[in-house]
Amino acid sequence: MLGALSMVAAAGLVAHAAAANAETTLQRIQRTGEVRIGYANETPFAYTTPDGTVTGESPEIAKKVFAKLGVKKVDAVLTEWGSLIPGLRAGRFDVIAAGMYITPERCKQVAFANPQYQIQDTLLTLKGNPKSLKSYADVGKNPDSKLAVMAGSVELGYARDSGVKDGQLLQVPDTTAQLQAVRAGRADAAAGTALTMKGLASKAGPTVEAIPKFTDDPKHTGYGALAFRPDDTDLRDAVNQQLKVWLGTPDHLKTVAPFGFDKSNLTDKTAAALCAG
Repeated sequence: MLGALSMVAAAGLVAHAAAANAETTLQRIQRTGEVRIGYANETPFAYTTPDGTVTGESPEIAKKVFAKLGVKKVDAVLTEWGSLIPGLRAGRFDVIAAGMYITPERCKQVAFANPQYQIQDTLLTLKGNPKSLKSYADVGKNPDSKLAVMAGSVELGYARDSGVKDGQLLQVPDTTAQLQAVRAGRADAAAGTALTMKGLASKAGPTVEAIPKFTDDPKHTGYGALAFRPDDTDLRDAVNQQLKVWLGTPDHLKTVAPFGFDKSNLTDKTAAALCAG
């Protein structure tokens, strides 16, 4: 019996030692010099160019920040927006670099870095905005109107909170599908960040527009950030240290300028405050 107890105790010590010696994600990526980011195609936050390059505000920030941590190779994993958090938690990638908004609900599932930008929403409609939709509430007040939103996006919640019924919502996987829905008449409008909707309109030609005056609750201002697994707080903290000294510098502003970001998008909000609601 004593022999058996000794074996159990020894096994426990081995397991404890193994756990103590297990690499954190930060230690692994610094040792290997490689990190995997997860993204969903949403211009200008993160997207794939025709030649296969992954770019956008969030991947470019990730490249700069991880280089400062000694990580030179950034591999990118494309997924649908609604699969970003499940993919992160399942270990498909180490970081979400997709311009994801910090929300109290998401904070229960991931560890956010401090936000790298602030931005508000608008609607994409056919040219002339035929149904005069200038807010989420306008959609809710018109039961015949349809709104295209990305599945899993905060805009889905914003619309519901403003009185838009589920029967009026067309949930789609990405911004390309939003644009297609509006152009085909399956949706009267698509909701997303002002930069995203303006970008879609500029590429889609004269048939659609991002409405210039969108009325929204100031509480719906989005704060985008990199996101990590809940156990990877050391990685999150290391990234935050780099962001603190880099965001707002000429190099940062030059990095994000090609994607439509400037000083007006800077914020002093913290992830902790935004997670608290």
